[in-house]
Amino acid sequence: MELRHLRYFVAVGEALNLTRAASQLRLAQPGLSRQIQDLEEEIGVDLLQRSTRGVALTAEGKLFLEEARDLLARAEDSIRKVRALARGEYGELNIGYSPLPTSQILPPALVAFQKSTPDVKVVLHDLAGDEQVAQLLAGRLELAVMVQQTGEQLAGFTFETLKQYPYVVAMPVGHRFQRLKAVPLETLAAEPLVALRRREYSEFYRILDRIFAGCRTKPKVAVECDGTSSLIASVESGRGVAIVSSAVKDITGRRLAYRPLAACTEVQSVGIGRSVKGDVTPAGEKFCEILRKMAEGAKTGKRNG
Repeated sequence: MELRHLRYFVAVGEALNLTRAASQLRLAQPGLSRQIQDLEEEIGVDLLQRSTRGVALTAEGKLFLEEARDLLARAEDSIRKVRALARGEYGELNIGYSPLPTSQILPPALVAFQKSTPDVKVVLHDLAGDEQVAQLLAGRLELAVMVQQTGEQLAGFTFETLKQYPYVVAMPVGHRFQRLKAVPLETLAAEPLVALRRREYSEFYRILDRIFAGCRTKPKVAVECDGTSSLIASVESGRGVAIVSSAVKDITGRRLAYRPLAACTEVQSVGIGRSVKGDVTPAGEKFCEILRKMAEGAKTGKRNG
């Protein structure tokens, strides 16, 4: 049985006239009659009652007409969805992300993307950097909007930089470092440091190592936090200072004070991570293009709408 047999039968069942149905289908009536007979033989029941006055549906024919209509509608819907998927207008997009570093880029990109492609379901996964890489390489994420990672686990992984942020020192309001234009590394190393947990955020410690590579004194981690929100709260409560990217300023407002790191050239690169072997759908490529536009707008100070 083929879809054309269903279309033929629906046309006959709705017209209840072989001649009229054949005309609608642009087929010869004898050929249409044979197709319907072949269908009945394949199913093993009579779908039509034939007489000199025309045709009528049997009880089986009435049921099969409803089922055939449903099957054809489902087939058309499947074709529509597949074509929309190929155009990047349908499907599900699993994206890993780092909340704070991507705050200038990701939220407006999501708004613009959902406005342009409402039939694509975006599923966000809040993960640490190393875990995002692992999920991308395992094929469980299509893309990640993330901080650039370093390390041996990056084979088969690509990163496209969208925006860069300098590292700064975050401190409680009124801290003595506020009197400085920039905080020297030697001075910072003597201060209790609030940091992220090493197990989940190994990249954070790789960054610390690079920042203090030329410094004789290493920082003293006094508090380890399970995320950036708890890190901000710990600094605000006076438990220490923290090294963060300048992107954090957009989130905390006046809750914390910030000063540049003296003689520090390290920056936090935020961008698009993906697996070399990953299958990025057309919807994923559309999302990447919107991310690029939002990042460019963030750099120039323009709003993208």
